[in-house]
Amino acid sequence: MKLMIKKYATPLITGLFLVSAISGTALFFHWMPGMFHSMHVWLSMVLLLPFVLHMWRNWSQFMLYFRTPSMLVACGLSLVAAIAFVITTGHAGGNPARQLFPLLTHAPLSTLAPVLHTAPDALAERLSHEGCTVHATDETLEQIATDCGQKSNDLLLRLLPRHGDHEEHRH
Repeated sequence: MKLMIKKYATPLITGLFLVSAISGTALFFHWMPGMFHSMHVWLSMVLLLPFVLHMWRNWSQFMLYFRTPSMLVACGLSLVAAIAFVITTGHAGGNPARQLFPLLTHAPLSTLAPVLHTAPDALAERLSHEGCTVHATDETLEQIATDCGQKSNDLLLRLLPRHGDHEEHRH
């Protein structure tokens, strides 16, 4: 076991740190977040295992660092930075989609259609292609979904414009 830790812990830490650094940089610059987000989250979690093994193997040497002011200053600055981010960016709201979806699914089609860059009648037509019956554009997506035995969130996701559907709305 000790030989395995000695042989693989540091190389795995190095490789996974590089993956984390590259994917984190890509996420910071909003470059292909769909591809890098899961990679960054999961492989950063995998990085913890060789890190813990490395720390376990080198615990006595690691503890020597705490005798130096530089380690205490570095840990203190890291803690202050983390607290600053929690205070300035932390919010109890969670995923904004959880707040937005109910607003959209409880809005009448006549209100929802412009948000989806379409006309209310065109939205009603799209819903009929999804197997739903729309009696009037003042019905909500929630009402329509319930009547046709579907989930309103699923219907909304299928109604959202796809990337490139509306070239005039690009930003």
